[in-house]
Amino acid sequence: MAKKDTAAKIAELEREIKRHQDLYYNDQPEIEDWQFDQLWDELLELEPENSLLKRVGSDTADGFPKAEHLIPMGSQDKASDPEAFLKWAQKIAHPEYLVQFKLDGASLELQYRSGLFVKAVTRGDGLKGDDISANVKKMGGFVAKLEANFTGGVRGEVVMSHNAHDRYFSGKANCRNAANGLMKRKDGEGCQHLDILCYDALSVERDDFFARERDKLNWLASQGFSVVEQCILASPQAVVDYRAQVMDRRPQLAYDIDGLVVKGDELDPADARRARPEKQIAFKFSLEEAISRLVDIEWNQAGATFTPIGIIEPVQLAGTTVKRANLCNPDMLRNLGLKIGSRIIITKRGEIIPKIEGLVENPPGAREIVYPQNCPCGTELVDEGTRLACPNPACPKKVFHRIRKWLDVLEVRDFGDVLLGKLFDSGRVQGIADLYSLKVEELASLERMGEASAAKALKNLRSRSSLSLSEFIAGLDIEGIGELIALRIIEAGFSSIQALREAGTQDLAGIFGVGEITATAFVEGLASLSTEIDAILAAKAFELKGPITGGPLSGKSFCFTGELSTMKRPEAEARVKELGATAKASVVKDLSYLVTNDPASGSAKNKKARELGVAILDEGEFLKLVGGKS
Repeated sequence: MAKKDTAAKIAELEREIKRHQDLYYNDQPEIEDWQFDQLWDELLELEPENSLLKRVGSDTADGFPKAEHLIPMGSQDKASDPEAFLKWAQKIAHPEYLVQFKLDGASLELQYRSGLFVKAVTRGDGLKGDDISANVKKMGGFVAKLEANFTGGVRGEVVMSHNAHDRYFSGKANCRNAANGLMKRKDGEGCQHLDILCYDALSVERDDFFARERDKLNWLASQGFSVVEQCILASPQAVVDYRAQVMDRRPQLAYDIDGLVVKGDELDPADARRARPEKQIAFKFSLEEAISRLVDIEWNQAGATFTPIGIIEPVQLAGTTVKRANLCNPDMLRNLGLKIGSRIIITKRGEIIPKIEGLVENPPGAREIVYPQNCPCGTELVDEGTRLACPNPACPKKVFHRIRKWLDVLEVRDFGDVLLGKLFDSGRVQGIADLYSLKVEELASLERMGEASAAKALKNLRSRSSLSLSEFIAGLDIEGIGELIALRIIEAGFSSIQALREAGTQDLAGIFGVGEITATAFVEGLASLSTEIDAILAAKAFELKGPITGGPLSGKSFCFTGELSTMKRPEAEARVKELGATAKASVVKDLSYLVTNDPASGSAKNKKARELGVAILDEGEFLKLVGGKS
């Protein structure tokens, strides 16, 4: 992204974050928490040291005296999914993890001197807030007197129970909004319906007042405070599993929570005083997650591979009703410990089909999952753990998938699954080479086809007058061999179809990124398709081109996202290949450039490129690089 565009985007994000912070603390929020988190995360990616990320919004209101906090009330780093949390946990590496409910209310500091209550201060700007002591004294859970040797602050959250909301304030959007409004009323009316739940205490005189973090909640409870739920867990994965269980319990809780607070049990006063402590994190819930039940498993066959798809009880997820979820492979079923009837956590983070990410519990009566034993072709399936597959090279499903893959690699339009299925089922097309002997009158005679549509389909099929060797290999649909692997082998010196067919496993195993398993699959795959390859070449439908060496973009790789205005994506990919570069379908670690019509967007590919340090080009920059007109 150009510097000018980046600066403009940062300024826009700052304005939006400030506006929504003010609405959150002082008015009616316009967006959900997860949407605010997206704005925050985007600013964090663009400018990690932005000063706005170091401070919190202000909840101060006119008419209340201002008071300073004893300890700054900063904000926490956030993780909105297990992947982000596990990354943080790996960096911090606590010996064990203290986990508390993260209440969805209004933060408060209760100040005491020699055990006697002095004042109650709202979060404010993190350093100074409103003194609402008179209102706090009316709230449930308020404690006026502690043991005499404590001088410091007790931190808690002002919350409204679901019962109070339903009985007295059902007109308010939610419990948090109702609580925020009541706690700042000048007359204090309604504060008797609010509660204070505490989660932390800090002595300003003695850093050794508590031996460990876990001692704080025990002490707070002994002093008469209501406290949040807390537990100690041994590992990061245990925290992830516990979060799933809490999500399942969440609708039955008396108060709203929006995640967990996770920290170590060891005390670190210096870290606690930071505006943004590094050794604790808010592990939040998201509208992209939900709890459901696994009702059944469908096995989807694509080529040789059988993929499990979970059929789940319908659940609302990120604004859509979800009934199916991806399970990837048999090992995932086993590693998660899933059964029919399992209560599960579902996520939807940009996937077309949501994913089953964790197990909440296997209730009594849950049944073992039954795996298919045979392919429809009659062959016994092979369970490799990471895939369940038919080993029969002549399996009709596998043959059909190969023809479909060929058309996809060549980006042939107007040959959909319905048309291809009719040709395959009739026996007319039983291999890739059969496509190139099709006549217009044959296609036109098919139901709902017609001569114009038939002519168009065949024109698209034969529009490629030349084909790169790497595309040719990728189109053969050899298991685990895509265009990138094919290109690595070709660039290692096997630059003709004859050289590839004569190569042995040991010849290829030493190539970077290949290895013995992939080399074996490549060699055996080419050998098994020898007749098919001969037939394709004999059709003489296109010229087979070897690799371009020494081109100006040799060694570079491009990925395209979004629509370009000056050319279609296939044209752009062909252009970079002509110059010696490669085109990739996704953003990966060794990618050279991501080309997009909107470098400032928060799309998944843009986000991944920024994470990996991949250069992002707009269309004008791309055209300059490849010698086109912008």
